[in-house]
Amino acid sequence: MSSKKTVYVRLKEGVLDPQGVTINKSLKQMGYDDFISVKFGKFFELEVKADSADIDRKIKEVSEKLLSNPVIETFTVENN
Repeated sequence: MSSKKTVYVRLKEGVLDPQGVTINKSLKQMGYDDFISVKFGKFFELEVKADSADIDRKIKEVSEKLLSNPVIETFTVENN
């Protein structure tokens, strides 16, 4: 039996988002003027053993140590 978790990683407020800016500029060049801003992020889908002890703590550790850069990024975890 397994459990699925999704980790969403986003830049912290105030951190420059060059990919979001580039995407927003491209949208405007393509004629999509209704978009005010774009924020770039990433997500990870993790499948784990459902009987794993302390899975929430382990997901948090993995997110802090590997999936995100805690200096400039934040993350949230969602159960699937």
